[in-house]
Amino acid sequence: MRSARRFSRRDILVAAAMLAIPVLADLAFIWGPAVVSIALSLFKWSGIGGLHARSCIAGGLFPDNGCFTGVQNYHEAATNYPPFWPAVQHNLIWLGVFVFIAAPLGMFFAVLIDTGLRGNRVYQTILFMPVMLSLALIGIIWEFIYSPNYGLINTVIGHNTNANLIDWLGNPNLNLWAVLVEASWRQAGYVMVLYLAGLKAVDANLKEAARIDGANAWQVFWRVTFPSMMPMNVVVAVVTVIESLRAFDLVYITNKGTNGLELLSALITNNIVGETSRIGFGSALGVVLLVISLIPISVFVYQMFGRRETR
Repeated sequence: MRSARRFSRRDILVAAAMLAIPVLADLAFIWGPAVVSIALSLFKWSGIGGLHARSCIAGGLFPDNGCFTGVQNYHEAATNYPPFWPAVQHNLIWLGVFVFIAAPLGMFFAVLIDTGLRGNRVYQTILFMPVMLSLALIGIIWEFIYSPNYGLINTVIGHNTNANLIDWLGNPNLNLWAVLVEASWRQAGYVMVLYLAGLKAVDANLKEAARIDGANAWQVFWRVTFPSMMPMNVVVAVVTVIESLRAFDLVYITNKGTNGLELLSALITNNIVGETSRIGFGSALGVVLLVISLIPISVFVYQMFGRRETR
């Protein structure tokens, strides 16, 4: 029998460093800020240097001086902060559009390309192009498309004069849906790439056997292909939920998340780095978003690891 290899001191130090660096980075940039945000959400704090900050430092962070507020920030958000519930509603609308429009559209593109369509590489590149662009650049591109006087859409439909122009991004009844078109344009390409990877893992023999048994293309997809992609379906579902909750760039570029484009992420930024800095209140909004985000993450972890352990 071969004796077990003994690791040298240098091997142990290298392994420890390779493990410690990502763990420390994770603690410093993910879990550390999350814990600090939870703590700050319990205080009324306007940042270092503010009058209230100096009074807190001088008097100590205790309930009698008004610095420690407990769950008061959360109560204020739910009852006395008008943009909060519209932001929650808009996030849910964003999620619904991603789940019922962008994700199925991306899956359709993937299935179509996977069939060996002529020129599929060209189509795949065109559909994936928005994913390679930053969301900030996508927002700028679509601002030109939506421009009331000179935009492509108004010019094509003949509504580019002052008498009948349509302000797609300025009208609070339209701007959310206009920005969702931008976001779905990118999200569909992202989902397409994920499903293309999932389709490559489906056993071709199963699909061929179903065709021999008389199944048509629709039946083969829903009874063989789609169930075989269950792990990828879970990944797409979690990514879709998370992307809808962390949506920020497009609405902030458009109007900083106001006038019908309120989202939780934009409210967090506006309260923490806005003209009136309310870091404690903004942190409370961040914790709300964190709790909501943990739901799909927990589902993903259970689907990927919990079921494997029970098998």
